[in-house]
Amino acid sequence: MNLTIEWNDNRPIQNLNLAGEIDAYTAPKLKEALLPLTEREGETVIVNLEQVNYLDSTGLGVFIAALKSTKEYHSEMRLEGLQSRVQRLFEITGLNSIMNIESTVQGGK
Repeated sequence: MNLTIEWNDNRPIQNLNLAGEIDAYTAPKLKEALLPLTEREGETVIVNLEQVNYLDSTGLGVFIAALKSTKEYHSEMRLEGLQSRVQRLFEITGLNSIMNIESTVQGGK
């Protein structure tokens, strides 16, 4: 499956809407879209994951790199709309305690 990325520039807020799967094949595409947005000092990147039904460790690595970038460039990233299986991955790895993740969990398979 592919990953669809839609970006809306509403400075100082950047909205990134993702749909599909984030895995070893699609993670580079996500990294290419997400990291430059985290390099904008003082801006917030809101990543909507409502339509993401699969995320693997490669995808988690992209979000970790983005988190590091926000610290370096004094920006912010927030993840929203996680389906339960994606949310569980963040919980298992402990990333939910260091990342800004909306507490509302969407249903899912």
